[in-house]
Amino acid sequence: MTLTPETPPVADLPLEEQAYRRLRQALMAGVFAPGDKLSIRRIAEALGTSPMPARTALRRLAIEQAVDVLPSGTAIVPRLTRSAFLELSTIRATLEPLAVRLAAPRLDTATLQTLKSLLAEHDAARSTGQPERFLRVDREFLFTLYQKADAPMLLGMIEALWLRRGPLFWEARWVLMSRPQDKAHRHGPLLEALSQGDAAAAARELEVEINDATALLLREIRFQGDPAANALARLGEKASKIRSKLKLD
Repeated sequence: MTLTPETPPVADLPLEEQAYRRLRQALMAGVFAPGDKLSIRRIAEALGTSPMPARTALRRLAIEQAVDVLPSGTAIVPRLTRSAFLELSTIRATLEPLAVRLAAPRLDTATLQTLKSLLAEHDAARSTGQPERFLRVDREFLFTLYQKADAPMLLGMIEALWLRRGPLFWEARWVLMSRPQDKAHRHGPLLEALSQGDAAAAARELEVEINDATALLLREIRFQGDPAANALARLGEKASKIRSKLKLD
């Protein structure tokens, strides 16, 4: 098990807090897929700590409904139902555009340039078939904006939603990367609107992006409670076609 290296240094914090932050970041990043089992022993080994910080971190994440903890102490990354995913996406389509509207007046030239560079990197990751980089840069682009909103409570709510979103989007990475270039995301028009100082238009672009991705995943992937027959087979066939299209096989 390898945890994401992106978490900022937290060496001055207690071990329990370090473990919690690293695991939380890993879930947001899609390091774990729905259904993955996270034993205390394996988590402790990955974190380089004793079992106690790992146990505490998993309990905190269970309170946030990011994992389900069995009586044995093993945690499971939950698989969303269709209704839960739709609810999550509906909330995202409200909160995240709000963050963009709040961030827009605070953006400086350096931040806009960072966003432009991330946009180019995102497109490069898609065209070269690098799903981990594809999702990482997407996350960096959006959270660069959200952090500029200077709204800690709002940012915390968005992060909580991404705790549930991350594993699902990792599972659906090939489906997401299969979209035509002009439908892969709305980051380009969003950035153009921000460059022109049009916060409302930028927020609308993000809302459309979230709703489009939601509709795609509702069509293409299996959710908890779906009929099992043929669902996984369809997903496998879809992934095979995507990989062939991208010339990755």
